[in-house]
Amino acid sequence: MNQDIFFPLVLSLKVSFLAVCCAGVPAVWFAHIMARKKGMFSAFMDSLCTLPLVLPPTVLGYFLILLLGKKGILGSWLNAYGIQIMFTWQGAVIACTVVIFPLIYKYSRVAFSQVDQKLQDSAATLGASEFKIFFTVSLPLALKGIFAGIMLAFARGLGEFGATLMIAGNIPYKTQTLALAIYASFQNGDDENALFLVLITSLLCIAVLCIAEYCLEKKMVFKNL
Repeated sequence: MNQDIFFPLVLSLKVSFLAVCCAGVPAVWFAHIMARKKGMFSAFMDSLCTLPLVLPPTVLGYFLILLLGKKGILGSWLNAYGIQIMFTWQGAVIACTVVIFPLIYKYSRVAFSQVDQKLQDSAATLGASEFKIFFTVSLPLALKGIFAGIMLAFARGLGEFGATLMIAGNIPYKTQTLALAIYASFQNGDDENALFLVLITSLLCIAVLCIAEYCLEKKMVFKNL
């Protein structure tokens, strides 16, 4: 495989996988907390968690620059310790994490809200702690919905463009993901390479979604549920 194609492909897979790992735990944990909450404060917090899903990528990228840029709230402190986030693949992971967080959160919250409260109350009556109830009752019953959200988030991460471009830039063999490579090829008038990358990205996303659907239908990941 041509190096010009191999690097963006591998980087996109790595960035998307790490982003899912970074976003997964906090998204699932917060979704579990918010699943039974009601009221104005709950609606406000839910809106904040969902906001990256509806904000324009440029707005989201600008917020991240304000936070992580050299003169940003956290960026200036990180730079003092020699930690560089801007224009690195780690910055691409952070941008992707923020973008896909709402997908995992929303799917997980819906899944947790559908867990029968009576089962959780019964476990509590038998003396189970909140920690044990979560891992033995709530999480297993909500796992199918969480898995669907994670797979969709992974596929979405493969195509992340706007926020990644603003945070990580489009540096060949350093921060150039598949989406950025497509953009660069189009800008350079290399339609043949752009089309090839588009097909690879499309087939990769289709494969991820098909695998997720197959696993859900056959219950390969949830044999004990």
